[in-house]
Amino acid sequence: MLRDFILPIMEEDGWEWLVAPIQQLISWGASAAMVFGGVVPYVPQYRDIKRTQNAEGFSTYVCLVLLVANILRILFWFGRHFESPLLLQSIIMIITMLLMLKLCTEVRVTNELNIKRRSFSAADSKDEEIKTPPKRSFLDFDLYYFWHWNKFTDYVQCVLAFTGVAGYITYLSLDSTIFVETLGFLAVFTEAMLGIPQLYRNYQNRSTEGMSVKMVLMWTSGDTFKTMYFLVNQAPFQFSICGLLQVFVDMAILLQVYFYSCYPQKPASHTTHPASTKAL
Repeated sequence: MLRDFILPIMEEDGWEWLVAPIQQLISWGASAAMVFGGVVPYVPQYRDIKRTQNAEGFSTYVCLVLLVANILRILFWFGRHFESPLLLQSIIMIITMLLMLKLCTEVRVTNELNIKRRSFSAADSKDEEIKTPPKRSFLDFDLYYFWHWNKFTDYVQCVLAFTGVAGYITYLSLDSTIFVETLGFLAVFTEAMLGIPQLYRNYQNRSTEGMSVKMVLMWTSGDTFKTMYFLVNQAPFQFSICGLLQVFVDMAILLQVYFYSCYPQKPASHTTHPASTKAL
Protein backbone atom coordinates (compact mmCIF):
# COMPACT_ATOMS: atom_id res chain seq x y z
CA MET A 1 0.00 0.00 0.00
CA LEU A 2 1.43 3.38 1.10
CA ARG A 3 4.65 1.71 2.19
CA ASP A 4 5.13 0.08 -1.22
CA PHE A 5 4.74 3.48 -2.89
CA ILE A 6 6.86 5.70 -0.64
CA LEU A 7 9.82 3.46 0.20
CA PRO A 8 11.04 2.86 -3.40
CA ILE A 9 11.04 6.64 -3.97
CA MET A 10 13.11 7.23 -0.84
CA GLU A 11 15.60 4.57 -1.88
CA GLU A 12 16.10 6.23 -5.26
CA ASP A 13 16.74 9.62 -3.60
CA GLY A 14 19.45 8.33 -1.25
CA TRP A 15 17.31 8.03 1.85
CA GLU A 16 18.11 4.35 2.36
CA TRP A 17 19.08 4.95 5.99
CA LEU A 18 15.48 5.98 6.73
CA VAL A 19 13.82 3.16 4.85
CA ALA A 20 14.22 0.44 7.47
CA PRO A 21 13.00 2.51 10.48
CA ILE A 22 10.03 3.88 8.54
CA GLN A 23 9.18 0.44 7.29
CA GLN A 24 9.25 -0.86 10.86
CA LEU A 25 7.09 2.02 12.13
CA ILE A 26 4.53 1.44 9.39
CA SER A 27 4.46 -2.27 10.21
CA TRP A 28 3.98 -1.56 13.93
CA GLY A 29 1.29 1.01 13.20
CA ALA A 30 -0.63 -1.38 10.96
CA SER A 31 -0.38 -4.14 13.55
CA ALA A 32 -1.56 -1.83 16.35
CA ALA A 33 -4.48 -0.70 14.18
CA MET A 34 -5.45 -4.31 13.59
CA VAL A 35 -5.23 -5.22 17.29
CA PHE A 36 -7.10 -2.26 18.75
CA GLY A 37 -8.98 -0.81 15.78
CA GLY A 38 -11.76 -3.37 16.00
CA VAL A 39 -12.87 -2.25 19.46
CA VAL A 40 -12.82 1.49 18.76
CA PRO A 41 -16.29 1.57 17.08
CA TYR A 42 -17.90 0.33 20.29
CA VAL A 43 -16.54 3.17 22.42
CA PRO A 44 -19.16 5.72 21.27
CA GLN A 45 -21.94 3.11 21.50
CA TYR A 46 -20.84 2.17 25.02
CA ARG A 47 -20.75 5.83 26.05
CA ASP A 48 -24.20 6.48 24.53
CA ILE A 49 -25.73 3.57 26.43
CA LYS A 50 -24.00 4.62 29.63
CA ARG A 51 -25.16 8.22 29.25
CA THR A 52 -28.77 7.57 28.24
CA GLN A 53 -29.25 4.35 30.26
CA ASN A 54 -31.05 2.98 27.21
CA ALA A 55 -29.76 0.01 25.21
CA GLU A 56 -32.84 -0.41 23.02
CA GLY A 57 -31.15 0.77 19.83
CA PHE A 58 -28.21 -1.63 20.08
CA SER A 59 -28.64 -5.30 19.23
CA THR A 60 -26.79 -7.58 21.62
CA TYR A 61 -26.81 -10.18 18.88
CA VAL A 62 -23.88 -8.14 17.53
CA CYS A 63 -22.02 -9.27 20.65
CA LEU A 64 -23.10 -12.86 20.07
CA VAL A 65 -21.84 -12.81 16.48
CA LEU A 66 -18.48 -11.35 17.45
CA LEU A 67 -18.01 -13.70 20.38
CA VAL A 68 -18.66 -16.76 18.22
CA ALA A 69 -16.52 -15.45 15.36
CA ASN A 70 -13.51 -14.62 17.51
CA ILE A 71 -13.67 -17.83 19.54
CA LEU A 72 -13.68 -19.78 16.27
CA ARG A 73 -10.83 -17.65 14.94
CA ILE A 74 -8.69 -18.43 18.00
CA LEU A 75 -9.41 -22.14 17.55
CA PHE A 76 -8.50 -21.80 13.86
CA TRP A 77 -5.11 -20.42 14.92
CA PHE A 78 -4.27 -23.76 16.57
CA GLY A 79 -4.79 -25.51 13.23
CA ARG A 80 -3.18 -22.87 11.03
CA HIS A 81 -1.01 -20.18 12.60
CA PHE A 82 -1.79 -16.77 11.14
CA GLU A 83 -0.36 -13.39 12.14
CA SER A 84 -0.16 -12.65 15.87
CA PRO A 85 -1.98 -9.26 15.59
CA LEU A 86 -5.08 -11.05 14.32
CA LEU A 87 -4.92 -13.44 17.28
CA LEU A 88 -4.53 -10.57 19.77
CA GLN A 89 -7.39 -8.74 18.08
CA SER A 90 -9.68 -11.69 18.75
CA ILE A 91 -8.75 -11.84 22.44
CA ILE A 92 -9.33 -8.10 22.93
CA MET A 93 -12.61 -8.23 20.98
CA ILE A 94 -13.96 -11.01 23.20
CA ILE A 95 -13.21 -8.93 26.31
CA THR A 96 -14.86 -5.89 24.72
CA MET A 97 -18.04 -7.78 23.79
CA LEU A 98 -18.35 -9.15 27.31
CA LEU A 99 -18.13 -5.60 28.67
CA MET A 100 -20.82 -4.48 26.21
CA LEU A 101 -23.06 -7.36 27.29
CA LYS A 102 -22.54 -6.55 30.94
CA LEU A 103 -23.58 -2.92 30.43
CA CYS A 104 -26.60 -3.75 28.24
CA THR A 105 -27.85 -6.37 30.71
CA GLU A 106 -27.53 -4.04 33.67
CA VAL A 107 -29.31 -1.22 31.83
CA ARG A 108 -32.16 -3.44 30.61
CA VAL A 109 -32.81 -5.00 34.02
CA THR A 110 -32.71 -1.58 35.68
CA ASN A 111 -35.25 -0.15 33.22
CA GLU A 112 -37.69 -3.06 33.30
CA LEU A 113 -39.62 -3.66 36.51
CA ASN A 114 -41.15 -6.96 37.57
CA ILE A 115 -38.99 -8.79 35.09
CA LYS A 116 -39.06 -12.58 35.32
CA ARG A 117 -35.68 -14.22 35.66
CA ARG A 118 -34.46 -16.05 32.60
CA SER A 119 -31.15 -17.83 32.69
CA PHE A 120 -28.81 -19.97 30.67
CA SER A 121 -28.45 -22.53 33.46
CA ALA A 122 -30.98 -23.72 36.02
CA ALA A 123 -31.67 -21.05 38.61
CA ASP A 124 -31.16 -21.42 42.33
CA SER A 125 -34.25 -22.04 44.42
CA LYS A 126 -34.08 -18.50 45.77
CA ASP A 127 -34.70 -17.16 42.25
CA GLU A 128 -37.90 -19.12 41.80
CA GLU A 129 -41.29 -18.80 43.40
CA ILE A 130 -41.54 -20.96 46.51
CA LYS A 131 -45.18 -22.02 46.08
CA THR A 132 -45.16 -23.26 42.50
CA PRO A 133 -41.59 -23.53 41.21
CA PRO A 134 -41.57 -24.04 37.43
CA LYS A 135 -39.99 -27.09 35.93
CA ARG A 136 -36.55 -26.26 34.61
CA SER A 137 -33.78 -28.14 32.92
CA PHE A 138 -30.08 -27.56 33.48
CA LEU A 139 -29.79 -25.61 30.26
CA ASP A 140 -32.65 -23.23 29.54
CA PHE A 141 -32.44 -23.23 25.75
CA ASP A 142 -35.87 -21.72 25.17
CA LEU A 143 -35.28 -20.10 21.79
CA TYR A 144 -37.87 -17.47 22.64
CA TYR A 145 -35.62 -16.20 25.41
CA PHE A 146 -32.21 -17.23 24.14
CA TRP A 147 -29.65 -14.42 24.58
CA HIS A 148 -32.22 -12.37 26.53
CA TRP A 149 -31.11 -13.41 30.00
CA ASN A 150 -31.20 -11.14 33.00
CA LYS A 151 -27.79 -11.78 34.52
CA PHE A 152 -24.40 -11.25 32.97
CA THR A 153 -23.17 -14.52 34.47
CA ASP A 154 -25.61 -16.41 32.24
CA TYR A 155 -23.93 -15.00 29.14
CA VAL A 156 -20.53 -15.95 30.53
CA GLN A 157 -21.75 -19.51 31.15
CA CYS A 158 -23.04 -19.75 27.59
CA VAL A 159 -19.76 -18.46 26.13
CA LEU A 160 -17.72 -20.87 28.26
CA ALA A 161 -19.95 -23.80 27.27
CA PHE A 162 -19.62 -22.96 23.57
CA THR A 163 -15.85 -22.53 23.90
CA GLY A 164 -15.51 -25.86 25.69
CA VAL A 165 -17.53 -27.82 23.14
CA ALA A 166 -15.95 -26.13 20.11
CA GLY A 167 -12.48 -26.48 21.61
CA TYR A 168 -12.94 -30.19 22.27
CA ILE A 169 -14.17 -30.84 18.71
CA THR A 170 -11.26 -28.81 17.33
CA TYR A 171 -8.75 -30.74 19.44
CA LEU A 172 -10.05 -34.02 18.04
CA SER A 173 -10.03 -32.76 14.44
CA LEU A 174 -6.79 -30.75 14.15
CA ASP A 175 -5.29 -33.39 11.86
CA SER A 176 -8.02 -32.82 9.28
CA THR A 177 -7.12 -30.10 6.78
CA ILE A 178 -10.73 -29.90 5.61
CA PHE A 179 -11.95 -29.31 9.16
CA VAL A 180 -9.32 -26.63 9.86
CA GLU A 181 -10.06 -24.73 6.65
CA THR A 182 -13.80 -24.99 7.26
CA LEU A 183 -13.29 -23.69 10.80
CA GLY A 184 -11.39 -20.70 9.42
CA PHE A 185 -14.14 -19.99 6.93
CA LEU A 186 -16.85 -20.21 9.61
CA ALA A 187 -14.87 -17.82 11.83
CA VAL A 188 -14.55 -15.06 9.24
CA PHE A 189 -17.97 -15.69 7.69
CA THR A 190 -19.63 -15.33 11.10
CA GLU A 191 -17.76 -12.07 11.62
CA ALA A 192 -18.84 -10.93 8.17
CA MET A 193 -22.44 -11.30 9.38
CA LEU A 194 -21.70 -8.86 12.20
CA GLY A 195 -23.93 -6.09 10.88
CA ILE A 196 -26.91 -8.33 10.07
CA PRO A 197 -28.45 -8.22 13.59
CA GLN A 198 -28.17 -4.43 13.64
CA LEU A 199 -29.51 -4.23 10.08
CA TYR A 200 -32.54 -6.31 11.12
CA ARG A 201 -33.03 -4.37 14.37
CA ASN A 202 -33.16 -1.11 12.39
CA TYR A 203 -35.66 -2.67 10.00
CA GLN A 204 -37.85 -3.81 12.91
CA ASN A 205 -37.76 -0.39 14.54
CA ARG A 206 -38.18 1.41 11.21
CA SER A 207 -35.52 3.72 12.62
CA THR A 208 -31.84 3.91 13.49
CA GLU A 209 -32.52 5.88 16.68
CA GLY A 210 -30.43 4.62 19.58
CA MET A 211 -27.79 3.18 17.25
CA SER A 212 -24.51 5.07 17.19
CA VAL A 213 -23.88 6.24 13.63
CA LYS A 214 -20.27 6.85 14.64
CA MET A 215 -20.03 3.15 15.44
CA VAL A 216 -21.21 2.17 11.95
CA LEU A 217 -18.90 4.68 10.26
CA MET A 218 -16.01 3.22 12.25
CA TRP A 219 -17.16 -0.27 11.28
CA THR A 220 -16.99 0.71 7.62
CA SER A 221 -13.59 2.38 7.76
CA GLY A 222 -12.18 -0.37 9.98
CA ASP A 223 -13.52 -3.18 7.82
CA THR A 224 -12.15 -1.50 4.70
CA PHE A 225 -8.72 -1.16 6.29
CA LYS A 226 -8.89 -4.71 7.60
CA THR A 227 -9.75 -6.10 4.18
CA MET A 228 -6.86 -4.21 2.60
CA TYR A 229 -4.59 -5.55 5.36
CA PHE A 230 -5.70 -9.10 4.58
CA LEU A 231 -5.02 -8.65 0.87
CA VAL A 232 -1.61 -7.01 1.26
CA ASN A 233 -0.37 -9.49 3.87
CA GLN A 234 -1.74 -12.48 1.97
CA ALA A 235 -3.85 -13.69 4.87
CA PRO A 236 -5.87 -16.90 4.34
CA PHE A 237 -8.30 -16.32 1.48
CA GLN A 238 -11.31 -16.75 3.79
CA PHE A 239 -10.35 -13.52 5.55
CA SER A 240 -10.30 -11.41 2.37
CA ILE A 241 -13.58 -12.71 0.92
CA CYS A 242 -15.54 -12.26 4.11
CA GLY A 243 -13.92 -8.88 4.75
CA LEU A 244 -15.43 -7.63 1.49
CA LEU A 245 -18.84 -9.02 2.48
CA GLN A 246 -18.57 -7.22 5.81
CA VAL A 247 -17.96 -3.89 4.05
CA PHE A 248 -21.11 -4.38 1.94
CA VAL A 249 -23.22 -5.01 5.07
CA ASP A 250 -21.80 -1.85 6.68
CA MET A 251 -22.78 0.14 3.61
CA ALA A 252 -26.33 -1.27 3.80
CA ILE A 253 -26.66 -0.01 7.40
CA LEU A 254 -25.44 3.44 6.35
CA LEU A 255 -28.12 3.43 3.63
CA GLN A 256 -30.67 2.71 6.36
CA VAL A 257 -29.41 5.73 8.30
CA TYR A 258 -29.92 7.91 5.23
CA PHE A 259 -33.31 6.44 4.31
CA TYR A 260 -34.87 6.56 7.78
CA SER A 261 -33.59 10.09 8.39
CA CYS A 262 -34.94 11.40 5.09
CA TYR A 263 -38.13 9.31 5.10
CA PRO A 264 -39.19 8.67 8.73
CA GLN A 265 -41.26 5.52 9.11
CA LYS A 266 -44.12 4.76 11.45
CA PRO A 267 -43.01 2.47 14.28
CA ALA A 268 -43.69 -1.16 13.48
CA SER A 269 -45.80 -3.10 15.94
CA HIS A 270 -43.76 -5.71 17.77
CA THR A 271 -44.76 -8.90 19.46
CA THR A 272 -43.37 -8.42 22.90
CA HIS A 273 -42.12 -10.97 25.37
CA PRO A 274 -44.71 -11.56 28.06
CA ALA A 275 -42.32 -10.86 30.91
CA SER A 276 -39.33 -9.02 29.58
CA THR A 277 -41.03 -6.75 26.97
CA LYS A 278 -38.52 -5.82 24.27
CA ALA A 279 -35.43 -7.93 23.79
CA LEU A 280 -31.96 -6.63 23.38
